[in-house]
Amino acid sequence: MKGYVMQLQPFSVNDGEGIRTTIFMAGCPLRCKWCSNPEGFDQKPKTAFYEKLCIGCGLCTTVCHVHNGINLNDPEQRAKCDGCGACADICPKNAKKRMVVEKEVSEIVEEVKKHRLFYMQSGGGITFSGGETTMQREFLNELSETLYDMGFHLAMETCGYFDFAPLKPILQRMDLIFMDLKHMDSAKHAYFTGVGNEKILENIKRLKELPAEIVIRIPVIKGVNADAENIKASAAFVHTHLPQAKMELLPYHKFGFGKYEALGMETPDDTFAAPTENEMEELWKIITDLGVCLADYR
Repeated sequence: MKGYVMQLQPFSVNDGEGIRTTIFMAGCPLRCKWCSNPEGFDQKPKTAFYEKLCIGCGLCTTVCHVHNGINLNDPEQRAKCDGCGACADICPKNAKKRMVVEKEVSEIVEEVKKHRLFYMQSGGGITFSGGETTMQREFLNELSETLYDMGFHLAMETCGYFDFAPLKPILQRMDLIFMDLKHMDSAKHAYFTGVGNEKILENIKRLKELPAEIVIRIPVIKGVNADAENIKASAAFVHTHLPQAKMELLPYHKFGFGKYEALGMETPDDTFAAPTENEMEELWKIITDLGVCLADYR
């Protein structure tokens, strides 16, 4: 079984307890206006071009089977590129980089096994993320089943936009599930992400059917969902439907903006902003006042 993977990130400490390897899988049904992983929008190989690192040596052109030039972000060249990554493999300055690659389950298993001692000593494990990891259900099923049988602690980070019933066998293997709740207002959710939140809210309710620890995550973005009204409504929903769950607030960041330029894509609205520390404290208090516990993996 093969799947499309953006990155295997070893020694991750922000997606669950202990030292983990986070497996970022490509494909996503949402188009969040602030997304930091645009390479994961769909499932196909992609190669990025970081023009500022390029020294113009031209080595990349000697291995390009579609006969592209150096500037991969020229619209015509970008349209021809099939993401094979041959140019990235030969670039002496890493100006070109494989962003999405096809990997076999066995390749990933062998890679994560190298760090098993770190997982055991720290209480860590494997976290499936994206993109949206549930978009590759068959691949995720085989990979999670293999790692589950090997005794790894498994976690999943998901936007929550999936069909619950066919995914339930996979979800039942998870020790920890992070599910996003980007906005309680469905119209605003649709405006900022491209889809309404009805399916997500229903899936959040159904998480109580699972043995996993549940953390509801909110990416907190001023001008989108950082207002007290939305956070209060979100916490009240979690308290009502998942009283044992925790919530985690993730301040907005722009770490992924460079990827847009490197992939020849339009960058997100630069008016999006992160709340201040004081504003975050106020939002944390709203959640705890409603009886919901906080999680923090930063």
